[in-house]
Amino acid sequence: MLEPAALARLKQLDPDGSRGFLAQVMRTYDASLTRYLATLDTARQAADLKQAAEAAHTLKSSSAAIGACHLATHCADVERLARAEDAAALGESFTKLVDEAARVQAAVRAMLPV
Repeated sequence: MLEPAALARLKQLDPDGSRGFLAQVMRTYDASLTRYLATLDTARQAADLKQAAEAAHTLKSSSAAIGACHLATHCADVERLARAEDAAALGESFTKLVDEAARVQAAVRAMLPV
């Protein structure tokens, strides 16, 4: 679900894991994913393409950073369509983003210490 190379880069920042850096990054990502999904849902309900584009853009970057490349791609699709004022951004592309986000969030949460 998450690209091993991206995770390896993050682990290099705390090689022995003593600072809990990877867990901290994943907790932060998990919280921001929840927030941005809520923002995207609000944008969809209000047909607010500008808000959808901004939220998708931010989520795209953070998702790529942790190796959630498929999610980043779906975010890029929603962002592109929303900036082009194409309502499809809030239809099928949005649904794909949300579905992939659920899979990513499950994978991220599985990595967190209990």
